[in-house]
Amino acid sequence: MFNGFHAPIPPSDAELATQALNEESSYRFSSFSANDAVTLGLSLRKRFRASQRHAKGKGLVISIQSIAGHNLFSCTVGDLGGISGVGDVSLDSWACLEGMIAVVRRTGHSSFYVEKGMGAMGKTPKQLGIQGDYRINGGAFPVWLEVGCLGHLTGSQSS
Repeated sequence: MFNGFHAPIPPSDAELATQALNEESSYRFSSFSANDAVTLGLSLRKRFRASQRHAKGKGLVISIQSIAGHNLFSCTVGDLGGISGVGDVSLDSWACLEGMIAVVRRTGHSSFYVEKGMGAMGKTPKQLGIQGDYRINGGAFPVWLEVGCLGHLTGSQSS
């Protein structure tokens, strides 16, 4: 009799949403300054440049903003494509990023949590009243202080 290989069962949307919510609760700062935003942004940039995704030619845009929309850090990692327009990162990457930021501002939660929470409930963005320029996919994460929300950190990888 063949015992077979048991492929691991991927986590459900509900499990992923719960994990994301726990991370939102865990990752709180006692303070967060513009210098902290630059340090965090450069650290994320460095980690992405060392990743397999970057080695495979994928790009990333990073933006750290205050809840009021003040830009504290932003950068592009990858090739913009020059005249040919074929690159790792496009102008659409920044538009996608702004849509994810809008989700964080609207809900106070990461766009990944909102995406997986909707999947767990079997709801569409339209059913939840989230339409227009919102992007319901992973990437934007709220930056919370121990006393309240300060802003959000967003990264968008090219596909």
